[in-house]
Amino acid sequence: MTGVEQGTVLVTGASRGIGRAVALRLAQDGYDVVVHCRSRVDEAQAVAEAIRAEGRQSRVLAFDIADRAACAQALEADIGEHGAYYGVVCNAGIARDNAFPAMSGEDWDAVVHTNLDAFYNVLNPLVMPLVRRRKPGRIVTLSSVSGLVGNRGQTNYSAAKAGIIGASKALALELASRDITVNCVAPGLIDTDMVSGEIVDEALKLVPMRRMGRPEEVAAVVSFLLSPQAGYVTRQVISVNGGLIG
Repeated sequence: MTGVEQGTVLVTGASRGIGRAVALRLAQDGYDVVVHCRSRVDEAQAVAEAIRAEGRQSRVLAFDIADRAACAQALEADIGEHGAYYGVVCNAGIARDNAFPAMSGEDWDAVVHTNLDAFYNVLNPLVMPLVRRRKPGRIVTLSSVSGLVGNRGQTNYSAAKAGIIGASKALALELASRDITVNCVAPGLIDTDMVSGEIVDEALKLVPMRRMGRPEEVAAVVSFLLSPQAGYVTRQVISVNGGLIG
């Protein structure tokens, strides 16, 4: 990529799925990438090795995004040693689907606290270092079509993903004068291991393009939002859903 600052981008949940595709795409774009995982360290190391094969630097950070203290400790130590990031992609999350009357309090708490609290847990230690760089910066969060319109059996997931949209829009306002953009990408039905096989056929009937999206197609949108060319794009939610919703 021409004209790009050769900065470092942290991608959470980068050992597989959309996060892995984003990490590999950013390496191709010329960024160094910090690959985050919670427990799949071997898979994360494989992603880091693939990034190095592209001629970029990469390292792995392992911590639970739902653990506020662990997030702060790992991230503050990493930027203390290597310097502030140019960009952050908040991708990591979980889903525990069930009809609302049958949804346990544990499943509600796990999904809401992991997915929504991670916005604070990951970004709060990183925002001031971003600001103190006194250079352009980029934050991209991952929501979902469920956060835009809701989805049957996903009241917990929809609540958390809708919250991410609101938080991203508010943070975008706070950081706009610092030339740090904050945008949200809302994927629809994407071909990852988070998609349950039994729901695909029914769900595809609602998708005008009649296919699932590929992680690389989401990664391409994230790539643009992190680029210098997206410097005047902030506080936006961009859907990648094959026309499922407009």
